[in-house]
Amino acid sequence: MIKRLTTGILMMTIAATAQDDPFQWLEDIGGEKSMAWVEQQNAATLQVLTNHPKFKPVYEKTLEILNSKERIAYPGLRGEYIYNFWQDAEYPRGVWRRTTPAEYAKANPDWEVMLDIAELAEKENETWSYTGVDVLAPDFDVALIKLSRGGGDAVVVREFDMHKKAFIEDGFKLDEAKTRVSWLDRDTLLVGTDFGEGSMTASGYPRLVKKWKRGTPLSEAEPVFEGETADVSAGAFVQRTAERDYAMVYRNISFYESEYRAYENGTLIKLDLPRTADISGIFKNHLLVKTKQDWPAGGTVVPAGALAALEYDALLQGEHRVTILFRPTQKDSLGDVSSTENQLIVRVFKGGRFDQFERHTFTTGKWNAEKIDAPEFGTLSIVSADDYSDRFFFTHESALSARALYFSEKPQAGIVKVKSMPEFFDPSGFEVKLHEAVSKDGTPIPYSIVFPKAGKRDGSTPTLLYGYGGFEVSLRPFYSPVMGSTWLANGGAFAVANIRGGGEFGPAWHEAAKLENKQKSYDDFIAVSEDLIQRGYASPKTLGIQGGSNGGLLVGAVTMQRPELYGAVVCQVPLLDMKRYHTLLAGASWMAEYGDPDKPEQWAFIKKYSPYQNISKDRNYPKIFFKTTTRDDRVHPGHARKMAAKMTAMGHPVFYFENTEGGHGSGVTNEQRATMESLGYIYLLHQLAR
Repeated sequence: MIKRLTTGILMMTIAATAQDDPFQWLEDIGGEKSMAWVEQQNAATLQVLTNHPKFKPVYEKTLEILNSKERIAYPGLRGEYIYNFWQDAEYPRGVWRRTTPAEYAKANPDWEVMLDIAELAEKENETWSYTGVDVLAPDFDVALIKLSRGGGDAVVVREFDMHKKAFIEDGFKLDEAKTRVSWLDRDTLLVGTDFGEGSMTASGYPRLVKKWKRGTPLSEAEPVFEGETADVSAGAFVQRTAERDYAMVYRNISFYESEYRAYENGTLIKLDLPRTADISGIFKNHLLVKTKQDWPAGGTVVPAGALAALEYDALLQGEHRVTILFRPTQKDSLGDVSSTENQLIVRVFKGGRFDQFERHTFTTGKWNAEKIDAPEFGTLSIVSADDYSDRFFFTHESALSARALYFSEKPQAGIVKVKSMPEFFDPSGFEVKLHEAVSKDGTPIPYSIVFPKAGKRDGSTPTLLYGYGGFEVSLRPFYSPVMGSTWLANGGAFAVANIRGGGEFGPAWHEAAKLENKQKSYDDFIAVSEDLIQRGYASPKTLGIQGGSNGGLLVGAVTMQRPELYGAVVCQVPLLDMKRYHTLLAGASWMAEYGDPDKPEQWAFIKKYSPYQNISKDRNYPKIFFKTTTRDDRVHPGHARKMAAKMTAMGHPVFYFENTEGGHGSGVTNEQRATMESLGYIYLLHQLAR
């Protein structure tokens, strides 16, 4: 009787949900009915966009750039070799390869192929995509290679012999899951994976951490730590330095709250840190901590947005011996942190506009700091830094300056430019302008625009505005040869909005636009849109917007709120149904950003901007282009599917394209990426350049 009653309640719940959302069947990712719908939408979109007169040249140029052998082969420093993952026409799924530093310095180095992914995929009849590798230092003779089916976040892990260039038949192997794994030593792994029922969080990530010994079944792995089902995830990492190895177990309670435990000689020691703090590594026996809130510690107050160094051994005893290495200012904020054997490299965002590197060293018990003489007025990114020497590679780029690769052997030797990307398009006909728009609450919102020098400020130039505005992600100036060769070369302009919710000006910039204040991200983006129109860069007929993931939610929300501002919308791998997002794939992990729609007081503010719930039959919308992938196991493709279906049913035509591979991106091969990119730019030309 109880079973029948429970079943009846369940069926009524399902029926009620389906009645509230008649397109929920599209959440069945690989279902026959869903995929038939996808194929129908893809065919309709391809029929229009691939027959555009510029599609073929745009696609061919895009593929030429993606496959170009003149691209920079980004280096990974590991012992006596430089490693690289490379894709081109010869290697469509890519090869993992290596060469010597002397050979790498040549214009056309010879490479030794370690693993050909296409060859492996064909042999095993799988759609393998390479997602990363963990090579055991300092000998670098064994590795854990991660492979995903179709580019998703879930991976299989296999042990690899670096000398034989082959998988080890009886080595470590982990089945497909959103695994977290690190070498503890040559014969031991710290593993967070799907151990069976109850071992994963509600977000679909590992909840348990275990120690797995070589030669034993995974089922006999020794428990190390157990998180809660409601947590985002649990895992472990091991940082190897020239002095010693450090093992750390973490518990991600929410997207912005974590606990850390040192794993010392088989014992967990909980570290006395704020839950909102992030660990940025360990350097010279100091734990590096990024703060998101003011933190009274060790007789001082570490401000929000700072980088602090804590003496590791003292911290294990519960004592805070703190040195503040970076203090934020009103305009300068903390970026990435990297380290070599003897130098800590800190990227600083200067005024939210460009980057600067600082070098911190610790000698004879004292910290010292100096500016690194790197190129200015652009974006700086560490590519690889060696824990066992002071070698590091980094890149510099700006909106109109092609990316260049630089190398530093040691601090005294200076910086050397070693490689550069071809321009692919002529930047001399464009200029970068920096502006500020004023948001609804009076906050100045910076943005930049790349505009043709000969362009008229009469609103006639097709202009693409890009934004993200979430999770403290900063948008930096970047060089895109594909956009330059396809969009700018065809008369377009490109703008980037640094809206609240991002991290351009530190934690406060993010905190200002999350949860009940999320609408401020949308107000900021609308303000930038209006400013572009007011200054004559664009008009509502020539202004298009683009965003992916959280940025897909952004462009979806502003289009529902102010459709009259836009002539085109590219909405990529988006969140759109904010009533159900937390029940789909990894969605539960983002409730610290958006809120819990099951709580009435939080749904009250979420429902005001949730695009799926705010489509109006009586409003006129631009013909939106929704792009997603079937293999996206982070943001469910059902968001884009349902939004497209609902808008179509209400009489609002859309474009829709779903690649069967690609994960939370645009594709696995360069051909797939070229198709997705080209469809987007052709759509924009179709909508804005009439």
